[in-house]
Amino acid sequence: MALTFQQNQQRADDVVDQIKAAGRRAIAVQADSSDPAAVINAVDRVAGELGRLDILVNNAGAFLLGPLEQLTLEEFEQTVAVNVRAPFVASQAAVPHMSAGGRIINIGSNVAERAVFPGFSLYAMSKTALIGLTKALGRELGGRAITVNLVNPGATDTELNPADGPNADTINGFTALGHYAAPADVAAAVAFLASPDGRYITGATVNVDGGFTI
Repeated sequence: MALTFQQNQQRADDVVDQIKAAGRRAIAVQADSSDPAAVINAVDRVAGELGRLDILVNNAGAFLLGPLEQLTLEEFEQTVAVNVRAPFVASQAAVPHMSAGGRIINIGSNVAERAVFPGFSLYAMSKTALIGLTKALGRELGGRAITVNLVNPGATDTELNPADGPNADTINGFTALGHYAAPADVAAAVAFLASPDGRYITGATVNVDGGFTI
């Protein structure tokens, strides 16, 4: 198993140690997802060190918000580079290392389907692009028995968006289940799509958002 990180070497090493403690091989590779060369190098290094690639999860994200007239072209380029170009480039680099049964799982956002707050135009646009990428790659790679799916999380209890944060009550009001997801809820959907039980699902979007989009 391999993971990439941009800055926090210690946290990446901690995850690697946990994986190794469970009896699995693991490596952490530093890579800036806005740099296509770094993305390609990371994929090639992982395939070289581990021998092959079975599953690719594209989960890096740039979360830049603001009124339309205040967003800069630099912010546009950064968002598209991380949220759209990186999954495309990583998939392009990974597929030659995959055999039948391979999995590509993109991580999007529920705001691709329902943007209820102002200031989300750039972010929502970039995450919506993953719907088209997922469907088209699912069709293209189906003959090689490689599935491609999209997981759209809703509000998830993380350091950047805690379930007890200042906007939590408002967000919960838009959510059918009335509360944030735990990170494990999103991970469970990814694990299912990556498992043998997910072998006949491709080109699909799975919303893990507690009913935010219904």
